[in-house]
Amino acid sequence: MHSLEHWAGQQRVLITRVSPEVDGGRFAVKAIVNDPVSVQVDLLVDGFDLPSGYLLFRHESETEWQRVSLQSLGNDRYEATFYPQQIGLYSYTFEAWVNHFLTWQRNITRHARDFQPVEDELKIGIHYLKRILAQVSPEDHYLIQEAIGLFQNPDRHQEAVTKALSQQMTQWIENYPLIDHVSTYAQPFPLSVSREKAVFSTWYSLFPRSTSTDPLKSGTFQTTIEVLPRIASMGFDVLHLPPIHPIGRHFRRGKNDTAPAQSTDPGVPYAVGNEQGGHDSIAPELGTLADFKALIRAAQQQGIEIAMDLAIQCSPDHPWVKQHPDWFIALDNGTFQTAENPPHKYEDSYCLNFETDDWQNLWKAIRDLVFQWAEWGVRIIRADQPHGKPFAFWEWLITETKQTHPDLIYLAEAFTSPAKMQELSKLGFDQSYTYFIWRNHKSELTDYLKELTETNVRHYLRPNFWPNTHDINPYSLQTGLEPIFLTRYFLAATLSSNCGIFGPSFEHMVHEAYPGREEYLNSEKYAIRHWDWTLENKLTLFIRLLNRIRRENSALQRTNNLSFVPITNDALLAYLKTHPNGNRILCVVNLDPHHRQSAGIQVPLSLIGKQADQPFTVHDLLTDNRWQWQGEWNYIELDPTILPMHLFRIED
Repeated sequence: MHSLEHWAGQQRVLITRVSPEVDGGRFAVKAIVNDPVSVQVDLLVDGFDLPSGYLLFRHESETEWQRVSLQSLGNDRYEATFYPQQIGLYSYTFEAWVNHFLTWQRNITRHARDFQPVEDELKIGIHYLKRILAQVSPEDHYLIQEAIGLFQNPDRHQEAVTKALSQQMTQWIENYPLIDHVSTYAQPFPLSVSREKAVFSTWYSLFPRSTSTDPLKSGTFQTTIEVLPRIASMGFDVLHLPPIHPIGRHFRRGKNDTAPAQSTDPGVPYAVGNEQGGHDSIAPELGTLADFKALIRAAQQQGIEIAMDLAIQCSPDHPWVKQHPDWFIALDNGTFQTAENPPHKYEDSYCLNFETDDWQNLWKAIRDLVFQWAEWGVRIIRADQPHGKPFAFWEWLITETKQTHPDLIYLAEAFTSPAKMQELSKLGFDQSYTYFIWRNHKSELTDYLKELTETNVRHYLRPNFWPNTHDINPYSLQTGLEPIFLTRYFLAATLSSNCGIFGPSFEHMVHEAYPGREEYLNSEKYAIRHWDWTLENKLTLFIRLLNRIRRENSALQRTNNLSFVPITNDALLAYLKTHPNGNRILCVVNLDPHHRQSAGIQVPLSLIGKQADQPFTVHDLLTDNRWQWQGEWNYIELDPTILPMHLFRIED
């Protein structure tokens, strides 16, 4: 049993049910610099007294708390909002107390409305007014003294009651709080604040060796620089590169993952390392480190950031294999265990042994790679299969590297179980791949998006939607139907504020698959491809237009502002996104690539700030057509052979 000294008996406010929070404060809620952070909490008081309180917050670099008053939402629920001004780690917590002054005002209000005597309440009011005199402004000091005189005059009780119920009295109670016996929350909650790119980004992925326009030559960093203007003109602001390091020579995989490889096969970039170096080196066939830095600078000039691929596995030729054999899992036959992602086995790569006795140096070596890349100018890291490495490692790595480079952004390429994906996001990944690539039907999309945007997951997992990747050629795209390519990019770019494509294959609507698999035939992982970098078709024009619309409409730059809209046809999906600045976007998509579909659509007027008798304009930003609607119910018709979607901006 606890002794009485354990209890703070005079602190009567119970602070509970904090939201948002992640696992009771074990992990950080995520936010974006300058975005509002609204926090809710229950303040419970025994009896009939009223509580008041503050939300306290501070950046990790600050020693003093900043305070925002909690406002009542009713039913013991309170809320406050603040705007973090810096990237990095914040903390927030709460203070609360019984507000006797506010309780007095509530009580005298009730007595006056019931025509009960108020003499005793006025005497209590005098006591509180005298207490606040020591902290008020000179102007208020005079007015409060005047109010005290009014309360003391028995012939002016009606005026005194009016003063007690006035807005001015309420302002005094708020501005000059009488704080006694403060309850504080047991521990602060962490808040991780990132830069804007963490929540709004448009990714393009390619293999630099496939950027050459000469069919007799492989691409380099220089030929990649030459395609940057086109990528930027299409509206992409992140360029993801698979590993750019020397590629292992032993057990190389050939075209379409065949073995043994031919002497002309370039190898898989994910089999990192040979005698020329490992993760800290540049593949000489792509260029030099100076060439890579030139690519980073050229991309920055186009408004593009380079995202590096952190693939934590090593080819048999990686320098670490000889330098640190204990970092790998030794087998009885004298070799090491190869990497795998069941059912795939990667015989050209060894997996690292995170149970090695030398684990601390292994962790530090990987951390130092990130530091080195950051020195080169890289601030975005795509972690390859992070679910295959210890959770504790990732939490340490992300925390450790962000202490030096708080602007780092980590994307988890984690196509794994929901619990593992969520845990990776909790422990620090800024963005995560998702199951969107396999969500095609209306019910699948709505259920999944509601999970991402309406449950507690929204506080820590930022989805990044991709219709394809260099690893995944989904069955939906293997049809080769143009409306499906249009629809899948539209859904990715409007449902999520972070989206991306494996660019060349998607633009060219490549759909040929390895038989029976969701993989590309003649995949670029195993072979060099030569693309037409001047290609213009309906899909490329659509991507360019849609990406511009995303940049120009703030409602599309966030994910959790999503509301699905009723529509009387399961082949049609409708959803609304709104921004506090008044930007309102209504999207309607025909999920049937073969047939024209129509339906009535119900737009909740409360969500767009309209009354039933107020007409409004829906402006399709894709076609520039406009219609005037009125009331909740209107009509939609979409032909997939023309354009299988509307992107309406709701205008007055």
